[in-house]
Amino acid sequence: MRRAATTARRLSAAEAAALVRPGMWIDYGVSICQPDAFDRALAARRDELGDVKIRNCLSVRPRAVVECDPEARHFCMLSLHYSGHDRRASDAGCCHYLPVNLGEIPDYYRRFIEPVDVVALKVRPPDANGWCNFSAANLWHRAVIERARKVVVEFSPALPHAHGVDNGVHMDEIDCIIDDAQDAPPVELPNPPPQDVDRAVARQIAAEIDDGACLQVGIGGMPNAVCASLLESGVRDLGVHTEMLVDGITELYAAGRVNGSRKQVHPGKIVYSFALGSRRLYDTLHDNPDFLCLPVDQTNLPHEIMRNPDLVSINNTTQVDLQGQAASESDGTRHISGTGGQLQFVRGAYAAPRGKSFICLASTYEKRGQRRSRIVFQLTPGNVVTTPRTDVMYVVTEYGMVNLKGKSVPERARALIDIAHPDFREQLEREAHEARMLPRAFTFGGH
Repeated sequence: MRRAATTARRLSAAEAAALVRPGMWIDYGVSICQPDAFDRALAARRDELGDVKIRNCLSVRPRAVVECDPEARHFCMLSLHYSGHDRRASDAGCCHYLPVNLGEIPDYYRRFIEPVDVVALKVRPPDANGWCNFSAANLWHRAVIERARKVVVEFSPALPHAHGVDNGVHMDEIDCIIDDAQDAPPVELPNPPPQDVDRAVARQIAAEIDDGACLQVGIGGMPNAVCASLLESGVRDLGVHTEMLVDGITELYAAGRVNGSRKQVHPGKIVYSFALGSRRLYDTLHDNPDFLCLPVDQTNLPHEIMRNPDLVSINNTTQVDLQGQAASESDGTRHISGTGGQLQFVRGAYAAPRGKSFICLASTYEKRGQRRSRIVFQLTPGNVVTTPRTDVMYVVTEYGMVNLKGKSVPERARALIDIAHPDFREQLEREAHEARMLPRAFTFGGH
């Protein structure tokens, strides 16, 4: 549904920020679409304002409204998924998480979230038909614009043009254009080189992926390492239906391994909802009709995901307990990321014909100089369960892979202990026996 037609006014960033009044709800959008000039101008009005709530997601730069207000007396940031910047703001008490399944967010705005007093976004300049492309960040921006009382934009020719569906705002929907915004290239998020653990996990997952599979790849070193392993494996005719487009996918595309020829939904297209990565990634998708940027309710809802046969979902987690619960977004009560699309892709992949979902993790991590196991008897107190035990399919560490579907609690515990780091297996087994999770009189073979 389009907003009523209006005539956009050209204003300075300061004049646009003057639209904000105490108590208003502001939306900053997601990732590379977040405004910079408006953000700085709003921060400059700090002492005039109070109780201003700002929704955002995945800040790719420090937000001025947070930096200028370290005690959060004037601005309150609410994030639908944390980036590193949002996490640091949260640790300082300046940002709070809004729990979501990412694919449901357009519906949240249309049905539950109100009001949106001002939405401020960075977009590409209008095309010949008056459409201003959202670039590689479609997500729920259309739904926000439909509900917004005021739409403010900053034009950014440096953003890549992303082909897609409902991927833009029309000039007659815009209230204000900031005419003194300084354009800058989109922030890059290069992937760190894979470690030996990443490669060990990736090789196991890649061995389970056949020609013609359709991939969803999450953020992080391990999922990207899977793409590198697929390059080595020679698998072909891959499809892509993912939430986040990462460098590993574009490398497979450049090598001719991705053509989408066997996909059922948008065959021949690399489907995604937003992209975040290197300059090469942005250059690859710019004005490239092989890539299709869709609203997140068309990429992430399980009933959409499952329409592609042989869907393979690959995501990271930070902790798995012996019953198979995956905690991927918090460290105790400290929030670190978000539910994102993990649960929806796990469910959609399982429901797809011959689909598979993989939850991957290193067996250990370092904290305060101590090595600790990521496979645990019970989750860290306060840890948020991202994917319930009933949904988890494959769990993979550098020590092996187990499919939890159809396994009892004792079978799960035994299998997960077997893929934990060897230094922690005895302790895990002792804890499981003490809790009677592992019966002493029975053995469970086949692992």
